[in-house]
Amino acid sequence: MAEVMYGPMHLLVIGFKNPDFHGQIRKALGSAMEAGVVRLIDARFVWKDADGNVEAMEATQLDDAERQRFGAAVGALIGLGAGGEEGVQTGWEAGTMAAAQRTFGMTEENVQQISDAIPNDSAAAVFLIEHLWAKELKEALRDTNAYLIAEGIVTPEALVMAGTELREAVEAAETEEKKPMAAPAR
Repeated sequence: MAEVMYGPMHLLVIGFKNPDFHGQIRKALGSAMEAGVVRLIDARFVWKDADGNVEAMEATQLDDAERQRFGAAVGALIGLGAGGEEGVQTGWEAGTMAAAQRTFGMTEENVQQISDAIPNDSAAAVFLIEHLWAKELKEALRDTNAYLIAEGIVTPEALVMAGTELREAVEAAETEEKKPMAAPAR
């Protein structure tokens, strides 16, 4: 059996104040999926109305066979990290079971915890997205014996915050330079 190669996974947990959905998210995500850039592994939406009533919805691009393979692979990797080689089998079995139950680790208890955590008249979404565009790069890196040192997502907001901190540091340094120097002690 050929090895299944997955792209990097991205977990997003997003809150919405006074949600007013008109299909914008579905359209944007759908465009990326149609272009083959990302694949939706799992998505959970939780809405809480003004009276505290909760509704939830799930979506995925995986069919049942893919769901089983993905669950087994993720479970085995978690098992490897948690218990070494002995943990692989246990993780594989747990991942396969979660996939068969269509939970991917997101149980109804988790949905309840999310709904308890958000205020009335709000919503939350949990997305697990596979970055398909990076699969070929991942394979090339693996084939050249590369290893990951660090990673992160840099958002425009993070760059603005970094720029603000830089400006404040420069202003503080300039203010310090302009202070008169004390006369040397005699």
